[in-house]
Amino acid sequence: MTEVKTSRWKDHKVGKLFDYPRLFPLWMAVFIDILGFYFILPFLPNFITQFNTTPLVVGIIIAVNAIFTFFFAPVWGRLSDSYGRKPMLLISQFGTMFAFLILAFSDSIMLIFISRMVDGIFGGNFPLAKAVISDVVPPKDRGTQMTNIGVAHVLSSLIGPGIGGILYSFGGILLSGLLAASLSFFTIVITAILLEESWQKWKREKERIEPKEKVKISKNSLAMYFLVLWGFHTISFTMYVSNISQYLGIIVGLVALEIGIILTISGVFRAVTRFTLFKPMLRRFGEKIMIIMGLTLFIITFFFVGFTINPIIIVTLSILISFAAASVRGNMLSLISQSVSPKIQGRINSYTTSLDSVAQIIGPIIGGVIFDLSVVNIIDPYWWGVLMSIFGGIALILFCNKFRSNKSSKSQGIDNLFI
Repeated sequence: MTEVKTSRWKDHKVGKLFDYPRLFPLWMAVFIDILGFYFILPFLPNFITQFNTTPLVVGIIIAVNAIFTFFFAPVWGRLSDSYGRKPMLLISQFGTMFAFLILAFSDSIMLIFISRMVDGIFGGNFPLAKAVISDVVPPKDRGTQMTNIGVAHVLSSLIGPGIGGILYSFGGILLSGLLAASLSFFTIVITAILLEESWQKWKREKERIEPKEKVKISKNSLAMYFLVLWGFHTISFTMYVSNISQYLGIIVGLVALEIGIILTISGVFRAVTRFTLFKPMLRRFGEKIMIIMGLTLFIITFFFVGFTINPIIIVTLSILISFAAASVRGNMLSLISQSVSPKIQGRINSYTTSLDSVAQIIGPIIGGVIFDLSVVNIIDPYWWGVLMSIFGGIALILFCNKFRSNKSSKSQGIDNLFI
């Protein structure tokens, strides 16, 4: 009897692990794409002295990428709905590689701006990845699979900052940019050879032939509510991600190599936390409680991070922030994808990416202004943490208001989304 139970348990575990093997190439591609960003992160503060500029300009360098992604991500989503995910993903990846090559040979702020603009124009990787997941994975497993994008972030943060800091110390922007471009080329090869098309031609033809249904997202109150909620959450989260290296460099006083080491150490602990605690807690508490728990944890950690210059405390807070992100972001993306028709997954996922872009415009600029003013003692740097906490608090209030009772959930027809 025990043997039978054990065998069934093993079969269940193996089944869960290999349920979606066709997504493996996608995870590899997303991981490598994110890794390129982590290479650059540690030496962003060095642009201030290297190009005789200010924290605000560095913030704008990050934001300019998001500005172009905001306008072009919906275009990639719509094109993928019409022509398939894989071709658009390959074009987007070629653009990313070209942007990294420009960055590698940048000897002025203008070229760095151009490289980030090009990367933004071809910034379809994430909405298209989320659309592929929505195509392949049924609603009951979609939250877990969306969370794997967060896993890619965690794994990239293990090695990216350290390698980026070391490369910059020995060869400046050139070595980091060339390695990032090489990895982008590897991503293109993986996608071209291994990734299967998830929105096949027959599905696209069927969608064209069938009578058109109303698919305006603006008229879908549930989808719009989730998108507003996602907007406030992602602003607070992106304010942390896009400004932490500047905070460590300008406020704490670390150099590129030290920033890389700090981010790598925190990445190691984030990975341990993510892979040991997250899944058991998700099974025990369910998606709804995990989202509430994660949003609450964001508010607390964001508030305190701006009050410390102790690297050990910052690493500890980053571990908690990573766990909060794992609890919130994948599960929320799952809810958003389920709020619309399967025919427009590319579109709805491009909108979440556009909101991420808005956050990447707002976040770095706010951080740059705060750090600029704190250097001349006009304001204190803790306002960075306070503002992140406020935006995160609005997201928590919106979520609790929507799901404050089972009755309200049932009235929206989404009570079955939660474990």
